[in-house]
Amino acid sequence: MKQFLIGSAFLMFISSLPADATNTHAISLKSSAVGPQKISFMQAFGDTLPPIGYVTFCREHKGECRPGRRFADRVQLTSANFRELAEVNEAINAAVAPVTDLELYGRVEMWTYPQGGKGDCEDYVLLKRRTLIEHGWPESTLLITVVRDENNEGHAVLTVRTDQGDFVLDNKRREVLQWATTSYTFIKRQSERNPLVWISLLPPELAPQPQISASNRN
Repeated sequence: MKQFLIGSAFLMFISSLPADATNTHAISLKSSAVGPQKISFMQAFGDTLPPIGYVTFCREHKGECRPGRRFADRVQLTSANFRELAEVNEAINAAVAPVTDLELYGRVEMWTYPQGGKGDCEDYVLLKRRTLIEHGWPESTLLITVVRDENNEGHAVLTVRTDQGDFVLDNKRREVLQWATTSYTFIKRQSERNPLVWISLLPPELAPQPQISASNRN
């Protein structure tokens, strides 16, 4: 069974990158009187370690793990670009068959793009992110996110930051949903300021984070 393991080796890896890729971002916290995870915008609780699979992916795809040249905090959500999100989500979900890394690569954890029309949850996420960037979406608004799903198992989705809230693209669902309307517990995601930096979405009283087992068919 695959696990989203956190990578302590990431500290050595990030130190080998140029200074502009280090953690100098500031996280803006949003307050709300609404109950936990029932708000439009995710709340961040400081830095955390990334999944080890992401660390390995970045070693092999360094150009895709650096801060983008242009920063946008959020995208203005229009009917046209929301439709584009839905079309990309639906098209990639239909084009890729879900298989485990163990079935495809003989390895428990392997973050990469779908191969031969097959992949697991993070492979869908990476392809959706790359596709939307190619369509002109700012990288800083497209963030890989780790959650616990309805079975309390690890799962990856793509968070899209808009002025109308944070939405998720999910290989388990055709619809693009606002994050708070899902049944997921949100664990961690990339920082909008720096894709190499990951931030915790768990309140401090729930830290440190446990290792999260992923389902066999994400």
